Amino acid sequence: MSRVYFGRAGGTPPVVRNLIIINALMFLGMIGINSAFQVDLNRTLGLYYFKSPLFQPFQVITHMFMHGSLGHIFFNMFALWMFGKVLEQVWGSKRFLIYYLVTGFGAAFLHMIVYHIEYSSLIKQVSEAYQIDNFTREVVDQLYNTGDAAAKKLAVGMIIPTVGASGAVFGVLLAFGMLFPNTQLILLFPPIPIRAKYFVIGYGILELYLGLTQPGSNIAHFAHLGGMLFGFILIKFWQKKRNTFF
Repeated sequence: MSRVYFGRAGGTPPVVRNLIIINALMFLGMIGINSAFQVDLNRTLGLYYFKSPLFQPFQVITHMFMHGSLGHIFFNMFALWMFGKVLEQVWGSKRFLIYYLVTGFGAAFLHMIVYHIEYSSLIKQVSEAYQIDNFTREVVDQLYNTGDAAAKKLAVGMIIPTVGASGAVFGVLLAFGMLFPNTQLILLFPPIPIRAKYFVIGYGILELYLGLTQPGSNIAHFAHLGGMLFGFILIKFWQKKRNTFF
């Protein structure tokens, strides 16, 4: 069984601690602003499809710090704390932060690519049917209100943002499984022990299956896979460059 370095007892290293704090503050701020001003920050800071009139480049960063529900942020931050603190203590804060951001951006990138593949034919179909050259917000609203199922599906796809740190968290999970493959984890459901490498492989296969069989799901399965894929590439790059993580 692999040995895991946990640093000083109970200690949470600075990057993991600050990421959790930032995510928590953003979540509380979202709730407060929505309650006081009826403004949903997820609609501004979430990540939209790049052909949507609501897309802004800054959303590639901000969407990683927004969450849709208490359960969403709790499980993401719990996983970040549980696995991320070990990685930061092993890698150091700078390398861990680089890894976290790269996997978050990678998750967004793969999500966008898959989303574009899913919607490109629909865009062409709707554009030809309604003689549309530019999908402005007014055009998207009009498409949503038509009785055309294809037009409404496209409109919905352009006005629903993606939020959450899940892509980066899946990258963290992948890294833990690669660095400490034989560490025993205890599943919640069912409560049985499993080695980290099998847990990661199983989760990856499940996400791929769900992504392929549930297109249009409100869970961004390919974003999760993107975080794992870019994490794997970065770790292999570091391995090749230094032949060690330590």
